[in-house]
Amino acid sequence: MHCRIAVGLLGALLLTTGSLLAADDAIPDGWVAKSPREEIRPAFSYLAEGGPSGKGSFVITADQRKGLFGWWETTRNVTGGEYYEFSARFQVEGIENPRRAIVARVLWQNSQGRPVKHDVISTASYNPGTRPRAEPEYPPNRSTDENGWTTVSAVYRTPSEATQAVIELSYRWAPQGRVEWSDVQLTPTTAPKPRKVRLATVHYQPKEGTTNAEKCQLFQPLIEKAAQQDVDLVVLPETLTFYGTGGTYADSAEPIPGPSTKYFGKLAKQHDLYIVAGLMERDEHLVYNVAVLIGPDGKVVGKYRKVTLPRGEIEGGITPGDDYPVFDTRFGKVGMMVCYDGFFPEVARELSNRGAEVIAWPVWGCNPMLGAARACENHVYVISSTYTDVAANWMVSAVYGQDGKLLAQGKEWGSVAVAEVDLNQPLLWHSLGDFKAQIAPHRPPVEPAKP
Repeated sequence: MHCRIAVGLLGALLLTTGSLLAADDAIPDGWVAKSPREEIRPAFSYLAEGGPSGKGSFVITADQRKGLFGWWETTRNVTGGEYYEFSARFQVEGIENPRRAIVARVLWQNSQGRPVKHDVISTASYNPGTRPRAEPEYPPNRSTDENGWTTVSAVYRTPSEATQAVIELSYRWAPQGRVEWSDVQLTPTTAPKPRKVRLATVHYQPKEGTTNAEKCQLFQPLIEKAAQQDVDLVVLPETLTFYGTGGTYADSAEPIPGPSTKYFGKLAKQHDLYIVAGLMERDEHLVYNVAVLIGPDGKVVGKYRKVTLPRGEIEGGITPGDDYPVFDTRFGKVGMMVCYDGFFPEVARELSNRGAEVIAWPVWGCNPMLGAARACENHVYVISSTYTDVAANWMVSAVYGQDGKLLAQGKEWGSVAVAEVDLNQPLLWHSLGDFKAQIAPHRPPVEPAKP
């Protein structure tokens, strides 16, 4: 162990000073250490027996100064138009926020080392209908093993004009830390299977009925209408058992799971789909405004308790939730928020931070621009179901795309709007590239709230 540390320190010294060629000879061919400016250059070293498999590792170390930034770089030949899997592993020491500090990138270039364009036509709201330039890829962190080694991986289709891929393994900004990169691979692979999912919202006001059971039954024909269109997920509106009853929130509250989820569970199982329903939950002496995800097996997958409460719900004795759960489904990861949550970016951001690809949003009313913002800023699909009439020029029942555009909207009462999306297909922007992949390394660190 002492020998390994000594080798690492010696390598750092030699690479920093460049005084001996022998140090460079120990580095695998094709790898170089880089920094944008010499005065912020960290220390670089190579451990021939480093890494989790002992096959070598690339080390970057920072001293006590903030803002040091550098990366190990290599170039690999690729065939344009083919699929490649990038993977690497890293282990950190003394870094408070590895999400921002430890980042891998892959850049597609032609034989002259210049950027190339993607083959696909961009559908994003900025300059749609043209081929965007292939901006750097940001492969995400996947998992960390018991020894602290984190796997980074992604599958990409190379642009047809690309002949090489530049791989960067970086260390950014954190003082007094260390990263060890290892097991770097870029290998041909097959195209990932599409993850197409049909998302649906209902646009309906349950005016009839007075009991919870009667309110739930009003949605049966709408769920059947959605099922006829082969949807995977259908979203119902907020507090649907309370709407139009004239009673209190507590009057409509029931346990979750309970009678209403049992009813919707039968429909979900009958039609082999997921349902999100806005309900009132009773838990001992507390009442919550909840969104409940019910699976095609008829069981409750999970629930979300509304975190942000408007003054009317506070005055009505509702208690706020305090968590942002995300649930695995057979098509992807689903989060939920409820109505007033849409006015605050924190809720959707926490859901997306935890992996939500789709956010179901039962919503009485809200500014529709905020629905677009929550989708666009997190690059997730948002499905809203509202009681607001289209003529009010306010909230809509819709499926929002990753850039905030409406993909489908229910305009008539009793209508079902459906959009089919591919969760494995990134939205490529001009200038931004695959922005969703950049959110994790680029978003600011979370700071404690200040009064």
